[in-house]
Amino acid sequence: MVKFYESFFNYDYSFPAVSLAYFLRYPNPYATHVLSTDVIERHFDPQTQRLSTTRLHLKRSKIPPAVLKLLPKGILGGSSDAGQSYVLETSVVDAKEGWMKTETRNLEWTGILSVVEKQIYRRASNDQADEKPSIRDLVEFPRSEGTDVTTTTTLLSKYGQAKMLRRKTDPVSSSSVSIDEDVSTRKGFFSTWSTQSLQRSIEGVGLRRTRAALAKSKDGMNVVLDRLRQGGLAGVLDGMRRDHEAAFGPDDSRKQLQ
Repeated sequence: MVKFYESFFNYDYSFPAVSLAYFLRYPNPYATHVLSTDVIERHFDPQTQRLSTTRLHLKRSKIPPAVLKLLPKGILGGSSDAGQSYVLETSVVDAKEGWMKTETRNLEWTGILSVVEKQIYRRASNDQADEKPSIRDLVEFPRSEGTDVTTTTTLLSKYGQAKMLRRKTDPVSSSSVSIDEDVSTRKGFFSTWSTQSLQRSIEGVGLRRTRAALAKSKDGMNVVLDRLRQGGLAGVLDGMRRDHEAAFGPDDSRKQLQ
């Protein structure tokens, strides 16, 4: 089973400002769980004028208790208490045409729940598409401009599918014929139904968390955008420093998590 979630909203800031804030959004008061961000690859294509970036985010994260209750005890070993997880982010920015496409996906516990979020940022239709981005776009923020955002999230749980596949492809079970064949068929049906029900439940929990996380993400972006408007890049960097100290302390408590 697969669940989809789609949302639309608008930032009351110019596209150059929003695209810049996207890359400066961590840390912020609504994302204190983000431990680090590393740029894996960055490339600018002079022909298309597009910037492609791949980043890796390390976050403080655990499998939701609501999901753990659905899983057999001990199936994850100690990994559910690891406290950290990686998220891969890719993005392409076209400043000339006024759009940015991003994709984030979890790299941990993908067999239990895979979450892929895709976003498209576009210069609002009333923006001046022919004008080149300037310092004015980043600091003064003309209120006649804006940036539209479309978010599509796909949630897929594959929990139990490997076992079902082994059962279907097992040559012994497929070739053996006995008086218990009908009973085995019925057991297989109920096992499949139970697995699919569990997958739907896991995806449902993930969907509720996705909605809440998206709201916090928007709030965090607005904080960064306001800092950019009030104090420019210096204001954003100062805010990042204060958020870092508030989350990890002046001595950086992240070292204790390594």
